[in-house]
Amino acid sequence: MRTHRQSRHGRIFVASALGVTLLGGAVFTAMAGENSSGSGSASALPKSATTGIEPASGLIVGYKSKAQETHSEKAVREGISAAAAKTGEKLSYERRLGIGAALVNLDGVQPAKEVIKVMNQLQADADVAYVVPDALVPTSDIESPPDEAQSNLPSDGTDLTSKQWNLSEPKAGLDVPDALRVSTGKGVTVAVLDTGIAKHSDLDANIVPGFDFISDHGPNESGENKDNANDGDGRDSDSSDPGDFAKEGQCPANEATSTESSWHGTHVAGIVAGVDNGKGIVGVAPDAKVEPIRVLGSCITPDSDIIDAITWASGGSVDGVPDNQTPAQVINMSLGSEAPCTPPMQAAIDQAVQRGSTIVVAAGNQGNRPAPLDAGKFDFASCSNVITVAATDRAGDKAFYSNFGSVVDISAPGGDTSNGHPENGILSTFNSGKTVPAEENFHFEMGTSQAAPEISGLAALMLSANPNLTPAEIETAIQANARPIPGRCEEGCGAGLADAAKTVEAVARGASAGATDSPSSPPSDSSSDAPTSPDSPPASSSSSDGAGDGAGNGTGQEGDGTDLSACLHNTCQVEVTSGDTIELDGAAGVDELQIDSVSDNTLAFTASSGNGAQQSSASQTAPGRSQVNDLAVDVISVDDDRATIRLSS
Repeated sequence: MRTHRQSRHGRIFVASALGVTLLGGAVFTAMAGENSSGSGSASALPKSATTGIEPASGLIVGYKSKAQETHSEKAVREGISAAAAKTGEKLSYERRLGIGAALVNLDGVQPAKEVIKVMNQLQADADVAYVVPDALVPTSDIESPPDEAQSNLPSDGTDLTSKQWNLSEPKAGLDVPDALRVSTGKGVTVAVLDTGIAKHSDLDANIVPGFDFISDHGPNESGENKDNANDGDGRDSDSSDPGDFAKEGQCPANEATSTESSWHGTHVAGIVAGVDNGKGIVGVAPDAKVEPIRVLGSCITPDSDIIDAITWASGGSVDGVPDNQTPAQVINMSLGSEAPCTPPMQAAIDQAVQRGSTIVVAAGNQGNRPAPLDAGKFDFASCSNVITVAATDRAGDKAFYSNFGSVVDISAPGGDTSNGHPENGILSTFNSGKTVPAEENFHFEMGTSQAAPEISGLAALMLSANPNLTPAEIETAIQANARPIPGRCEEGCGAGLADAAKTVEAVARGASAGATDSPSSPPSDSSSDAPTSPDSPPASSSSSDGAGDGAGNGTGQEGDGTDLSACLHNTCQVEVTSGDTIELDGAAGVDELQIDSVSDNTLAFTASSGNGAQQSSASQTAPGRSQVNDLAVDVISVDDDRATIRLSS
């Protein structure tokens, strides 16, 4: 792949994933007040957090669920005005994000010292759950791996499917032809969050209206806007790709930019759902629809634009944007950067999963660094509730550029065009224009950006065969039906190489996906310290193993909105209160987790194993992690007598 962006992932606790191809300049964010007791007193950012803060032009402020700011614009403005008066900084309220958080404008790019000062002051408000910089993700972060062979094929009506080894070769392909005998993706929409899509005859029939979410926040070091969108305006309904090339002086001076356009979104879209018309290429799900959502421009994209795009793609409401008439059941994200997953990113993902969208993310392409990178170091790849995808080459080995590690869920062909062999890359739709759109063509590329949309296409095939699948069930089935990596991958490539035919056949006949580390039901949207969204529906309690009737295998108070049965397979995110008991399957060395008390920003619990014969008690402040045998207990937030916790093994 040749674009300029990168990817990140998080384990699908009770949800699913997205696919991306990122990599590039590190943009770090940090949460203010992580050690706050919740009393409302000002708490400075921990040293470990402030070291990653970079200059920023905006902040994202999330409010606790019971805070007045969640439903009052006046209260939000008053809080921002108070912080401005105390810091002497010029702050303004820009807009409400789809997740319910507020976007605060810092009046141009401010140095890290000033950013931290404002963050600390905003965090001093007891109603504020978090404050993070609205990090600017460079488009250059989706760089292709080095030594990529450039090879274009004309769009002259020739059938090129014989060159799509990734779909059909027995050793390292996905076995898509056999899967298409069962399902073609009909009735499923896949949102592609990317650079937009250039017009192409192998795509046109499968495109549904999308949206351009680039708000044109491309300030340089002097605070000047240099048209990041490359189309002369901000958000609008035109999601076509005008080209993501950068003119001299258009982008910030410290950003490496490309003078040529990548047509990244067009290439990704063809992999998902290229039309089966007897010419050109064919997508993994040739009868699925693609919804192009533009989030990547020439220079830098703020996290806030990507967060709103996730919300809208999944059917959520975003201020100032018409409602999505075709909400996507699958969201592909071949983008991201080297940074941690932030609370607003996680909130957007969790809410999208609750609406039923499976999110697929690329693992990233920094595996060939002198010190190769684990996918867990990338923001979207390190978020929870996504499917993170690593890339393999034509020999079945982990591709030399692919990130890896424990957060990787599955692998798929990403190809390797290096050493003069473009035919070993992934062939898909493209454009011949060096800068602006010209004639359509086809192009071989390599990257985790190419692997991720293959999994998004597979998810579309699965949903077409069985529309009742939840995001968690989709991930579980993909992992359970994968086959071993045919080559080498010692660093961690997930459950193996995806097998499209085996997976689609399994879900079509309603077969059990089998037990994995993934949950069988989506997470509860009950994080009391997360920003709220008025359109977020209650979490589904459906389960692939039949458990999930609300109370399920847990003993939470009936009707309290907590589905403790989601934790049966040791991976979930739930809200708990004193007296709750979570029953687990013992695979992580814990059979039962008793919540002893929730107070003073602290959760106390007792873990039991061996039918209660072995017990271990612990307490943990929020946010923080305790480890019991192989079970990790993350206390995300505490609000009065309730805590949001995440279990993983």
